[in-house]
Amino acid sequence: MPSLAPTLSSPSAGAPPAASGVRRRTRTAYLLLIPGLLWLGIFFVIPLVSLFFTSLQAPTDKAGVYQPALQVSNYLVALQEYWPQFIRSFVYAGIATVLALVIAYPLAYFIAFRAGKWKALMLVLVVAPFFASFLLRTYAWRTILSDEGAITTFFNALHLLPQGRILNTPIAVVLGLTYNFLPFMILPLFAALDKIDPRLIEASKDLYAKPSTAFRKVIWPLSLPGVVAGTLLTFIPAAGDYINATLLGAPGDRMVGNAIQTNFLQFRDYPTASALSFILMAIILTLVFVYIRRAGTEDLV
Repeated sequence: MPSLAPTLSSPSAGAPPAASGVRRRTRTAYLLLIPGLLWLGIFFVIPLVSLFFTSLQAPTDKAGVYQPALQVSNYLVALQEYWPQFIRSFVYAGIATVLALVIAYPLAYFIAFRAGKWKALMLVLVVAPFFASFLLRTYAWRTILSDEGAITTFFNALHLLPQGRILNTPIAVVLGLTYNFLPFMILPLFAALDKIDPRLIEASKDLYAKPSTAFRKVIWPLSLPGVVAGTLLTFIPAAGDYINATLLGAPGDRMVGNAIQTNFLQFRDYPTASALSFILMAIILTLVFVYIRRAGTEDLV
């Protein structure tokens, strides 16, 4: 009578090769992570740790020379001295984000649902400004908003400018921020709107929903992830920007980015500049976390 031992042991005999295959795949996945982890460690973690310890340094007798210390008071001094720049940065960035959303949403909606064969071309036109230098685009706005320009002349004829000019005012700074970061709002909105199934909109019409109701009940909720992503991608870099305030605003319109630049490059006050950077990062991270939680899109974190 033939033995059944080989037959009964055959499943267990195949287990080790399967387990080893899983281990190989796991090992390969970890190996593929190494370049990215090295990149983050060298160019993000190490500079961030260095910046943190710089923010705690204390001055020496020599100007521009600092020694290692644990001077936490640098943060308090920086916040007390530059709190107006923080408020101004968040106000300007917030207004620019709202303006960008108002401009970008109709455009993204049109590209997603109405552009047809011109969709690719319109997306290229949205991204096209990035082929020019950020600095060059901001300098161009100095010409557009100049006192002799057509825009300023038109609004002055209507007596709508309280100072009689746009350049070197908060209006110019907000307009520059809105323009420069507008593509960051359009692209996430388009990606979210383009994913919406048109049959859902047709179903709302079949249920006798008005266009405004269909937008409020169907389109807007489904595009909310794009709204959240776009507002974050616009607000975060706008809050830390300093080029628009430097080129388009007056000295009284400076933002916290200008304070960081001035302390680092002109005053050589590296601890204050580092402390301002960390305070800005902490405030933005807190605002982002609260905003995402309130928007109900925690999966974006």
